[in-house]
Amino acid sequence: MEKFTFRILWLDNNVAIAIDHIIGNNLSPLTSYFFWPRNDAWEQLKTELDSKPWISENDKIDLLNKTTEIINFWQEEGKKQSLKQVEDQFPGFIFAGSN
Repeated sequence: MEKFTFRILWLDNNVAIAIDHIIGNNLSPLTSYFFWPRNDAWEQLKTELDSKPWISENDKIDLLNKTTEIINFWQEEGKKQSLKQVEDQFPGFIFAGSN
């Protein structure tokens, strides 16, 4: 069972990424939204995850790898894909957006 999920704002000029902790059937916000390319969302998420010693190193690596996938997909495909297509690419993540 997954322990974490992503909340993603899929916008024309930015992608914003936040992580929620899954507790039973509930979501608890783990981080605020971090924006790319406005800020270095990956580095900000890494710092935020590193400040939570109860998250395992493997989970941190997995979350940062998924963050990289999201950012890369947004940079390469973001403007060409509908929000529905993006949701299909990243099932289980929570999306909101403007396209």
